[in-house]
Amino acid sequence: MMIHVNGKLVPESEATVSVFDHGLLYGDGVFEGIRSYNGRVFLLREHVKRLYQSAQAINLTIPLTPEEMCRAVIETCRANNCLNGYIRLVITRGVGNLGLNPYQCPKPGVIIIAATIQLYPAEFYEKGLRIITVGTVRNHPEALNPNIKSLNYLNNILAKIEAINCGVQEAVMLNHIGYVCEATGDNIFVVNGQTLITPPGWCGCLVGITRDTVMKLAAANGYTVRESVMTRYDLYNAEEIFLTGTAAELVPVVEIDKRKIGAGVPGPATRQLAQLFRDYAAQPESGEPIV
Repeated sequence: MMIHVNGKLVPESEATVSVFDHGLLYGDGVFEGIRSYNGRVFLLREHVKRLYQSAQAINLTIPLTPEEMCRAVIETCRANNCLNGYIRLVITRGVGNLGLNPYQCPKPGVIIIAATIQLYPAEFYEKGLRIITVGTVRNHPEALNPNIKSLNYLNNILAKIEAINCGVQEAVMLNHIGYVCEATGDNIFVVNGQTLITPPGWCGCLVGITRDTVMKLAAANGYTVRESVMTRYDLYNAEEIFLTGTAAELVPVVEIDKRKIGAGVPGPATRQLAQLFRDYAAQPESGEPIV
C-alpha cells in the first residue's frame, strides 16, 4: 500500500509521523472519511469542503488548496487501485514541542490513506443492529463542537466501550440536556410512516454528508423529512430506525435498550432508502473519476 505523506507517496512501512506531532500528542488535527465506488470518489468536493471547515474552526491552515487536495486524493486512490474502498484524510497540527501552544507547530502534516473498510459485518445490513443508549454524554457544542471532525475522538470511544461491554456493536449518545444526538460514529434516523426524522445539528450531532444525501433522496421519493429533537421515548416507539455514515453507509437498527423496534426486522422504508443510496452512489455524477 502506498500512503500520501506530506506530498509524497511512500510505502506503508515508511509512512510515519514524529512523536512530537501534536496530532499524536494532543489529538490536535482534523480528518475526513470518504468512499470510492466504481472507480469514483464519492462526493469528494463536499468532503474536502468539510475538511477545510473543520480546519478553519480550529485555526489550522492546510498547506494545500482544496483543488490540490482533491488531486492528491485521486492520485493516492490511483496508486492503490482503490476503485471501491475507503479514503482517510488526516491533517495534523504538525511537529512542535511538548507544550499545548499550536503556534509552535510551523508546518501541518497531511496524510491520505486509500484502503478498504467494513464497519459492520454483512449480516447486520440484512438482519439489523441491536444497540443501546449510553451514559457517556456527547461533547457540549461549545466545548468541542461535533461538526469539527477532530482527531480527538475520545468522547466517541468511551461510548463505544460502553456498547462493546454490553455486547452490542453501537451506542446512541444523548446530548447535555438529554436529547438524542447521534451514534458513536453515525447519524441516526427515525421513520414513522412516510416521515423521516433526524436530530438537528444544534443538538450536538455531526451534520453528516451521508445524512444529507439520504435526506435529499428521501424527500425526492415522497417522504416528509424533518429535523426534530427526540428523546429515548421517541426511539423506543419508532416504526423504523437506521444509522448513516460514510463507513457504515445505511444500516438498520432493530432493537434499542432491549426494546424491539417495529417488527424487529429491517423495515420497508429502511430497505428502500438503502437501495436508493446504493443506486445514487453508483451514478457517475456522484463522484470524481479515479481513472
